[in-house]
Amino acid sequence: MPKCLLMLFLCLPLAGCYYLQAASGQWEVMRKREPIDEVISRPDTSPELAARLALISAARDFSVDVLGLPDNKSYRTYADLKRDYVVWNVFAAPEFSLQAKQWCFPVAGCVSYRGYFAKKNALRLSEQLIDDGYDVAVGGVAAYSTLGNFSDPVLNTMMHWDDIDLVALLFHELAHQVVYVKGDTAFNESFATAVEEIGVQSWLESRDQEDEMATYLAGRELQQSLLAIITRARADLGKIFESDSSVADMRAQKKQRLADLSDELAVELQRYGKGAAGWFSGELNNAKLLSTVLYEGWLPSFRALYARCEQQLECLYAEAEELAKLQPSEREAALSAGDLRRYGRSLDQ
Repeated sequence: MPKCLLMLFLCLPLAGCYYLQAASGQWEVMRKREPIDEVISRPDTSPELAARLALISAARDFSVDVLGLPDNKSYRTYADLKRDYVVWNVFAAPEFSLQAKQWCFPVAGCVSYRGYFAKKNALRLSEQLIDDGYDVAVGGVAAYSTLGNFSDPVLNTMMHWDDIDLVALLFHELAHQVVYVKGDTAFNESFATAVEEIGVQSWLESRDQEDEMATYLAGRELQQSLLAIITRARADLGKIFESDSSVADMRAQKKQRLADLSDELAVELQRYGKGAAGWFSGELNNAKLLSTVLYEGWLPSFRALYARCEQQLECLYAEAEELAKLQPSEREAALSAGDLRRYGRSLDQ
């Protein structure tokens, strides 16, 4: 029995089962998948969509043939969901805390958000949380990954991204299927981002588009700059929330720091020639800051490891797999010191 159908069956007897909407939403995504080649060849497919899908198909082949990423059914199909986002996530935090509200489930464990495949359900929960005194944020998500468990398709919700972002996402998510350590987001994201960077560089070179690498790197730089600004604001807010100030004073200080953060983000975006801050446009609150953490702290270590591997991805993957086997403290120590030779073979050999 397919996994999503099994979950639907198990949830049916439970009133208000959260898994029911999640399983039915995932089933909708799977049901609407069509092979990319068939979508391209259909007479009712627009030239614009056909061109984007052809690009993705070429990048998918490149990911296997050149980057050595998994050769499976992920991103070999296309699903048109007839909506702007695949899922809507709800984040919540107390008024004077940056600790996310947790939701715990028998199978998935505890997570710091709830995702809904219908916007109305996300908004309904957000209203309840606001009534309970939480800071709340609801955001649409254009794509998510099941790490290959359900052969993720390319979605219509991803089509508003530019070509480089689409290709980068493809390489990034496939890298997660090579090495993934449960509970170690920093390791996972740093490794996948390193593979993404290497892949995009190689992809553009193969298409004589090296000049576009500057555009990709500028986008990465802006992202890191914005996250650094937000990280500093989070630290300041943490100090405010831990202080002995009265509720009224704490509320005023919080409001001012969030206003300053909004101004800082606007200035940085303007410096890069960008407009509104998207997720951070409008009034900020604790919940909006929850999903923005610098998770790529080990990226320099993976870049260095790739260099020591003499730019051989097979070596990078093998060394990452060895690191993944370590205990968290050992892994962190190895990445911090850059001394990776004692795990597996020597890189100098």
